[in-house]
Amino acid sequence: MPKSSPCVFPWSSLWLASLITLVVQSVLSSSYSSSSSSYQRPAAGDKRPGFMERTLVLLDVNTRSPIRVLNDNFLSLQLDPSIIKDGWLDFLSSKRLVTLARGLSPAFLRFGGKRTDFLQFNNQKNLAKFRGPGPDYYLKNYEDDIVRSDIALDKQNGCKLANHPDIMLELQREKAATTQLVLLKEQLSNIYSNITITARSLDKLYNFADCAGLHLILGLNALHRNPDNSWNTSSTLSLLKYGAGKKYNISWELGNEPNAYRSMVGRAVNSTQLAQDYTKLRTLLQSVRYYHRAHLFGPNAGRPRKNAILLLDGFMKNAGSVVDAVTWQHYYMDGRVNKAEDFLKTRLLDTLTEQITKVTKVVNAHTPGKKVWLGGLGPAWAGGINNLSDTYAAGFLWVNTLGMAAVQGIDVVLRHSFFDYGYTHLVDQHFNPLPDYWFSLVFKRLVGPRVLGVRVAGLQRKPQPGRVIRDKLRIYAHCTSYYNHNYVRGSITIYIINLHRSRKKIKLAGTLRNKTVHQYLLQPYGTDGLKAKHVQLNGEKLLMVDNETFPELKPKTLRAGRTIAMPPMTIGFYVIKNINAYACRR
Repeated sequence: MPKSSPCVFPWSSLWLASLITLVVQSVLSSSYSSSSSSYQRPAAGDKRPGFMERTLVLLDVNTRSPIRVLNDNFLSLQLDPSIIKDGWLDFLSSKRLVTLARGLSPAFLRFGGKRTDFLQFNNQKNLAKFRGPGPDYYLKNYEDDIVRSDIALDKQNGCKLANHPDIMLELQREKAATTQLVLLKEQLSNIYSNITITARSLDKLYNFADCAGLHLILGLNALHRNPDNSWNTSSTLSLLKYGAGKKYNISWELGNEPNAYRSMVGRAVNSTQLAQDYTKLRTLLQSVRYYHRAHLFGPNAGRPRKNAILLLDGFMKNAGSVVDAVTWQHYYMDGRVNKAEDFLKTRLLDTLTEQITKVTKVVNAHTPGKKVWLGGLGPAWAGGINNLSDTYAAGFLWVNTLGMAAVQGIDVVLRHSFFDYGYTHLVDQHFNPLPDYWFSLVFKRLVGPRVLGVRVAGLQRKPQPGRVIRDKLRIYAHCTSYYNHNYVRGSITIYIINLHRSRKKIKLAGTLRNKTVHQYLLQPYGTDGLKAKHVQLNGEKLLMVDNETFPELKPKTLRAGRTIAMPPMTIGFYVIKNINAYACRR
């Protein structure tokens, strides 16, 4: 367990003085009456009056300057290449799916995962020849429907969007369920088959990203090797030329978790070879005029254990200057976890801090100041946990990850996966948002890239402020998003995660005192509790109005000076209006 919270910062003398004054005044005013100077024990059944009883935590924020400034695309997304194999790629033109993705823009869209290193590009439009096996009615009627849909889309100008018939979606869900069993078998056996990405596939992928306001990052196959183990660039060059001809604005990365290649395919790629491969890719990009200034990210190493750290260290030594940002992955647990309460374990939540420290130490040793991205992040390994990773409970990990990563200077967090793959997705196969989607949407609407320091003090009869804050109450603060026109510049957004099984109260102090607050309290909807797959905002269930319309995210106004009451095991966002914070005005 870490000794200090990632969100607790040193006290200033001004803050400490104001805190002492506030506590003394409140205790004196509540403990003594005008008629007696002695303490009066409350009668049985009565509430004990006074500030100490009704307040657990005093909270203030440093409004003078941000401690971090992150990428505008801090919360970003990922799609797994398995959507080519199970057929969902053909449905990325869905108007509803594009709307949901657009709700999380601006963002990057990384197209990558374990199957990145089994992708082969083929420059042709023929769909049926490269489609996976399926029942007879897929090969006869279903394929014809896809082709007819593509023909209709080709006639559209600009964004190519479709409303797919329900029967067509139902057939696709049946096909995807069958294919997912094949993909799971590959994953368990660690033997993967190649996936062909055609020109048509790339067109559909780029159309989705472009229509949704996302910037596409395309993962390239690093296991396409020559006999001497050097990287074979033939497929990549063909892909680059096609993308340049279509003027597709794409950024690139090479490979996925290269530290795991030996266990996956029995062939290792060491850090020196990987650095040479990335240098070769940079040269290749510069040789294609349209991509000569394209961004390149990598090496997308796995969790920073011994092998991954050694590979990252060697890569940064030899090719640290080649990449525009350093990428790595983190997963919190394996697929054997089977309780919702496992997502609330504080030791589990705090593992990320240690992992970030390891990675940034290596990066700064070779290229100080280089941006670090957390890619491929999800709440559980192996595609998630059925009936858990897509529930409200997983939101504690997700929102805490965003807060921890922001405080520690991670420039971008890429969520695996936006749609389809496993159980960690944000949108299900009926195109309905899951709890983590709603958390992400509220985060995008309210939280900006400027991170602020938080000052917290615990007020208890037996004070244990360090333990309470670090373990069970997570508090983070940012400048409110500049894209939200409901709030003027200078507003502050605080988001709080209450892991306690009881209600906790937070009193705004210092610069936050007597300010009007807008509350966005997210709680599970229905009788399933932490296993709920629906979310309510301030008591109202969140549902899409139609394929193109989000529900109104209505805040609850808390009067100036009112204590924030956090229900047990909930997540809340609080916008401090009209505070005119200097750190947020610029």
